[in-house]
Amino acid sequence: MVPFGNMSPETAGKLRYILHDIDDTITNDGKLTAEAYSAMWRLHDAGLRVVPVTGRPGGWCDMAIRQWPIDAIVGENGAFVCYWKDGRPAIFRHPSIPGEEVRQRLDAVRDACLREVPGCRVARDQGFRLYDLAIDFAEDEPRLGFEAARRIQDIAESMGAVAKISSIHVNIWFGDYDKVSMARLFFETVWGVRDFHQSVLFFGDSANDEPMFAELPQSCGVANVAPFLELMEHHPAYVTRGAGGYGFAEAAEELLRKRGR
Repeated sequence: MVPFGNMSPETAGKLRYILHDIDDTITNDGKLTAEAYSAMWRLHDAGLRVVPVTGRPGGWCDMAIRQWPIDAIVGENGAFVCYWKDGRPAIFRHPSIPGEEVRQRLDAVRDACLREVPGCRVARDQGFRLYDLAIDFAEDEPRLGFEAARRIQDIAESMGAVAKISSIHVNIWFGDYDKVSMARLFFETVWGVRDFHQSVLFFGDSANDEPMFAELPQSCGVANVAPFLELMEHHPAYVTRGAGGYGFAEAAEELLRKRGR
């Protein structure tokens, strides 16, 4: 990783899409900072298309597409995309989403995690989720360490599920998708983008962002990505000085400066 300021003006000028995680990427201490929200607006007003890519649930995504300065949002780690179509919010679902029977399988994983990892609990936003299960290990009290998160991940994977560790939850699902495969599918299928790898910059902070870090040559970790590096084989190309939303705002300002805005 090198400082974000090392990005060349030529590279900055080729970017057309800004993708970013939400929790601990544009937030600090669980709050969306004024600096990060202002940065989103500045990027939007500069003609860049802003697309959050998150493990957060469908209910949150419906709110965000309606009220934030964004063009689309990838939710539940790639299960679907909420976006604008003909002036109205629409949903693009990944083709590998399982049928209704998946809920029983997720319930079995939930029960095993709660039984075998003391202190973990179902995330408070679970009621707004459509396709996945979120086990909270660090959003609310008691805050457990990464050892507990890895145990939750191991349990889920042993039961045939996909499990990714974020900074606050272990997100668990059945289906052949992740953040980057869904983003690429949506860009190509719905928006007709043919230069995904050259035109996208992604910001993230944790291990569940690794597919994006691995896929995209222009990816950036905010400073608080550091504790997760040991969990990842693929690291972001750049890193910010600031943590969370402050780092995101710092990078947005630098990007716009390099683009002459």
